Amino acid sequence: MKIVVCAKFVPDATADRRFRSEDNTVDRAGVDGLLSELDEYAVETALTVKESGDGEVTILTVGPEQAADAVKKGLQMGADAGVHVVDDAIHGSDAVATSLILSKALAKLEADLVVFGMGSTDGGMGVVPAMVSERLGLPAVTLGSEVTVDGQTVRIRRDGDTASETIEGTLPLVLSVSDQANEPRYPSFKGIMAAKKKPVETWSLADLELTADQVGGASAWTEVVEVTARPPRSAGTIVTDEDGSGAAELVEFLSTNKFL
Repeated sequence: MKIVVCAKFVPDATADRRFRSEDNTVDRAGVDGLLSELDEYAVETALTVKESGDGEVTILTVGPEQAADAVKKGLQMGADAGVHVVDDAIHGSDAVATSLILSKALAKLEADLVVFGMGSTDGGMGVVPAMVSERLGLPAVTLGSEVTVDGQTVRIRRDGDTASETIEGTLPLVLSVSDQANEPRYPSFKGIMAAKKKPVETWSLADLELTADQVGGASAWTEVVEVTARPPRSAGTIVTDEDGSGAAELVEFLSTNKFL
């Protein structure tokens, strides 16, 4: 079984995130980045499926040069190979263009099972798995909090606010998992060393038979028009109770600000 995990390189959530002044896109070159935390659950799912049967896991990412770190992390966790699609023309691509690039790469890889996380920690849209499944003409079982693979059948449990449902499909298909699906493993020293010898291919748009006018900011369906920095946190209000009136002042404050 050929299992491909679509993994995204995102800015570190603990770092100071910035936008490029020239086009209001996320600054990925000037900040620290890493494999999206939500995609680690996808990697763990793929590795578990591999270990319970027969197959190989490939990490696929689309992004700038630094995105190679996302592939590296997946290899250190236990994946077998990596593919990095990198091209200057990709900059500014939205979900629609990203799904096009991924679908072309997945078709080239001849994936049997495509695994996504539930969303990216920088965009948080969660629409790319469905878009990719539509482009590939494959069924999609999404947002699985529990995943079972039995031969050619993939079955998930999807948990909602009021109920859970069981959904299944037949390979090949597109799968996405939630952050409740498993507990991602930490790379071991052995895994870190072994990752250095695993094959990683670098593909351009030309390798996928795509042109620059099909992707990038110029063809995006969405655009960030303006960015405003978060205002500094105010000092807050201090209520003292020197004469016994503190309780009344506190109630008045909570009521005025509609906290009560």
